[in-house]
Amino acid sequence: MAFNPPWRNTFPPHKIFGNLYFCGSRIASSHVVDTGDGLIMFDTGYGFCLYQLIDGMYRLGLNPYDLKIIFHTHGHIDHYGGTKALIEMTGAKTAIGALDAPSATGEADLSFAKELGMEYNEMFTPDILLSDGDCITVGNTTVKAMANPGHTIGAMSYFFNVTDGKETLRAGLQGGMGMNTLSREYLEKVGYPLSLREDYIKGMDRLKAEHVDIHIGNHLGDNHAPEKYERLMAGDERAFINPGDWAISMEEGKKRLYDLIEKEEAK
Repeated sequence: MAFNPPWRNTFPPHKIFGNLYFCGSRIASSHVVDTGDGLIMFDTGYGFCLYQLIDGMYRLGLNPYDLKIIFHTHGHIDHYGGTKALIEMTGAKTAIGALDAPSATGEADLSFAKELGMEYNEMFTPDILLSDGDCITVGNTTVKAMANPGHTIGAMSYFFNVTDGKETLRAGLQGGMGMNTLSREYLEKVGYPLSLREDYIKGMDRLKAEHVDIHIGNHLGDNHAPEKYERLMAGDERAFINPGDWAISMEEGKKRLYDLIEKEEAK
């Protein structure tokens, strides 16, 4: 897979609501929350886009050296490629689903780097191995982790409150929507059972039951972020606030898997 030069993958850093910010790139999202006692980050994107992440933080008045914990949605290079450098730069701790830890350390060749025509050389050892239901508090923010295996076996979704000082809303980040790792071909290649697809469906139904006011994604398309950003720039301060978005997205994710299975069975 060929990528444009990093500078062509830029997406404007912006405040989504209150203490929640987008600092990622066009090809992989990163979000930051100012907890009042340091920053927490969700995903670091590709290593070659790290400069965009750091620049975006500074543009938003966020100091990378205030990072406390980096949460990862799942164990792929486009979501932890910049993590090792940030650890060395800031001393931040890292958290990932326990079953995806071998991907981060390089013990298991599951980073999806080879499939993208890349090499994964940014291995790191996570500090916190997350299980379903774990909660971690930093400052005024408690992050709840919910397992939703499928895209990877250790994918984690996250839920947490954000505030502008007057209103408190709940944000949700789904752990992995891509179908590329749920194809029969890929599952057979890595030795995973087809039942992982059933796990994905069950996980999406669990997630759908959660209340979410602000849906953020680990890729821009997951939550239709570009369209919402345009509305935000046009003056709609509540562009990202829509409690109905979350459930719709979970159903869209299930449909994509059903469509994939239907295509495979039609061959």
